[in-house]
Amino acid sequence: MTLRQAQRSGAAGGISRGVKAAASVALAVLLAGGLAACTGDNPLAAQYKEGSNKGFVAADGFQTKEIAPADRGDAVTFTGTTDAGKTVASGDYAGDVLVVNFWYASCGPCRAEAPRLDKAVSDLSGKKVSFLGVNIRDQAETSQAFAQTYKVSYPSIIAVNDGQVKFDFSKATPLTSTPITIVLDQKGRVAARIIGELPEPSILTTIVNTVLSENS
Repeated sequence: MTLRQAQRSGAAGGISRGVKAAASVALAVLLAGGLAACTGDNPLAAQYKEGSNKGFVAADGFQTKEIAPADRGDAVTFTGTTDAGKTVASGDYAGDVLVVNFWYASCGPCRAEAPRLDKAVSDLSGKKVSFLGVNIRDQAETSQAFAQTYKVSYPSIIAVNDGQVKFDFSKATPLTSTPITIVLDQKGRVAARIIGELPEPSILTTIVNTVLSENS
């Protein structure tokens, strides 16, 4: 090998090592961002309750958007079968604000937020509010075991074998991640969307109470 060839080979090796190093750094940044997106710590929870940043709040792994009544689309209509084998449909919840949570059992943020969702159920007890899950990946047995373990008090539609329910909602609002929680107003229209792990129940109850007040 000539000196010039050796120099070229060394330069190429240096470039290759540089590219690999840069790629490693980029991957580390992406992984760090991905891990941050799964955390439940969110300093914006208190901020949201105070009313600041109303309408849109964003942080690691958590976003929420409220939609003004005049800007809401058509009512979402759906039918599905729950993990208990019961058929449910949008008409069953007519006149109620309906909270719909899309989830699956092996989703870490779904497990973390489950007790917070059920705390919201308790906090909203006695009001015209219903809760419904949509399990997008598991069979009924797994869904029921999850509900028992995490003390989830509301039913979940099993959507793994039938994507129609997810399709029905996706026509009205983006469903780009899991978990995602949709709040339908008393006319069945999408009033709010929470993307990512719910940091605390009061964020959801504040949204629901706002929607309830529209007809008071």
